[in-house]
Amino acid sequence: MKIEDLDIGDVVYAAKTIMDDGSIPNGAEGEILVEAGTRGVLTMIGHVEEEPTRSVFLVRFEDREMNLGNPIGCWVEDLTMEPKLIN
Repeated sequence: MKIEDLDIGDVVYAAKTIMDDGSIPNGAEGEILVEAGTRGVLTMIGHVEEEPTRSVFLVRFEDREMNLGNPIGCWVEDLTMEPKLIN
């Protein structure tokens, strides 16, 4: 199964540290939004208007208290279905 095959409500993990690229309202460009390995849930799946074959996934990632944060737009390469193992 691939990320593109998942549905709303499915659990995903940040494949890498995700930073604000300047598109988060009231955010700071370069700010870390989510650390690699953080668990989240898919809340919406869409496509980029200019590139209809490119999917964008809205994900609400958990914070340290396991509360879901605000949705973050992610590309397929930002996500994984497997938790990152910490050595």
